[in-house]
Amino acid sequence: MPYALREAANAFRRSPLLIGLSALMIAISLFVVGLFGLAAYNIRLVIEDVEARVEIVAYLRDDASPADVRLAETDIRAFPEVRDVRHISREQALIIARNELPEFAALFGDLEGNPLPASLEIALRPHQQGPAAIAAVADRIRLYPVVEDVTYGQEWLDTVYLLRRVAAVTTAVLGSAFAAVAALIIASAIRLAIFARRDEISIMRLVGATDGFIRRPFVLEGMLTGVLGALLALLLTWGAFRVLSRSVFDLDWLPPHWVLAGVIAGTIFGAAASMLAVRHHLRDV
Repeated sequence: MPYALREAANAFRRSPLLIGLSALMIAISLFVVGLFGLAAYNIRLVIEDVEARVEIVAYLRDDASPADVRLAETDIRAFPEVRDVRHISREQALIIARNELPEFAALFGDLEGNPLPASLEIALRPHQQGPAAIAAVADRIRLYPVVEDVTYGQEWLDTVYLLRRVAAVTTAVLGSAFAAVAALIIASAIRLAIFARRDEISIMRLVGATDGFIRRPFVLEGMLTGVLGALLALLLTWGAFRVLSRSVFDLDWLPPHWVLAGVIAGTIFGAAASMLAVRHHLRDV
């Protein structure tokens, strides 16, 4: 291993431009992944916050008897997705409307009767499985004869989940494209290094060196290049995070295990690209 480490370190001195270019491409690839990962993570936090606030409102029929309403309330409370059910009478609904909509105080004062229906406000447990699961609960509640209508902000919830899927797909596609470019550059750098040392490699083979012994410094070189690119990508992503947080809106930084996964991905990517390139080009030397 000392030989492999020494040769890998020498490679950085022999061809710093190629090594730097390879590291830069890995950094750009992981930087793009990091940006979209940052967006996806913050969208996920928003969705979790939305999920915690998602509330289904079941408006009750005016002719629903108190006994039937209590029975429906007890049934709905037993749903595994439901955290709490609160009954809002017509009088309470009017008081809430007056408090929350003071600009319509004059309108409420001129009312001869109370036009607002009674309702059941149903709070869901967190981490529901997307809008489909919430819609399924709403559909079950809608089946109760005492329920006249059900609302839960379906369109807005669908938009938030659509943004989450778009961010995930875009991250995968762009990250893969940049990773492919980085792999080509790393392979070119390794090929040039092998070509420049072809005489040395031929002599090593003549004295009995195995392909594994010859391949090891190049793989280590690719691994170190991957680490360098991953750290540079982390620095770029952190800079973008700080700029966006200060100038646009507050963001949450990526969790530590995501950052660690990015560094490990860069390391594995650099090593794998080098290993494939060496295996292919050693046959031509």
